[in-house]
Amino acid sequence: MSGSTFGFGGLSLEVSELTRKVVRGIRTGMVVTGVLSVVLGALVLFWPGATLDVIAVLFGLYFVVAGAVRVVTGLVTPLLGGLRVLNILIGLLLLIAGVAAIRNPLASLSVLALFIGIAWIVEGIMSLTEVESGGSRWYAIIYGIVSIIAGVVVLFLPVSSLAALVIFGGVALVVLGIVEVVRAFSFGRGMPLNY
Repeated sequence: MSGSTFGFGGLSLEVSELTRKVVRGIRTGMVVTGVLSVVLGALVLFWPGATLDVIAVLFGLYFVVAGAVRVVTGLVTPLLGGLRVLNILIGLLLLIAGVAAIRNPLASLSVLALFIGIAWIVEGIMSLTEVESGGSRWYAIIYGIVSIIAGVVVLFLPVSSLAALVIFGGVALVVLGIVEVVRAFSFGRGMPLNY
């Protein structure tokens, strides 16, 4: 039974070739980013008096953690070459975007919106390339599609409507976080894993 049902070249995930320890590590990374996404999304939505500085820092924190998880996943899991390199590169880009947002949150809100949009589109594409035939297949597809749609919407929202951007960003973080946590619990289920 193949662990990969979607992907191309070196960008597919063979879950059946992973050990239980690696699957647990990937699940942990998914849970961490998912819970952080839900918490930050809820903060953005339920703290309407927050300044744009605070919102930018919250998004920056999310990207720092998501980037770190991607880099660690690329370094310590036995992914195929292309997927490993892509995880590390995307992780580094997310880390840079997160640090930039934290260090100078209001330097350019349009640049921050651009980073957020591009990061969500890339996360969505990564999710679609990592679809595996286990229980998390549909959650990965849903996560990928919602992430890409969120990224496109953020890219095309005019900066003058920052309130809409903040609300949409908060909702997207909550939805993506919930889907990621559900995906984490179903990732690799029912697949024969190596010991």
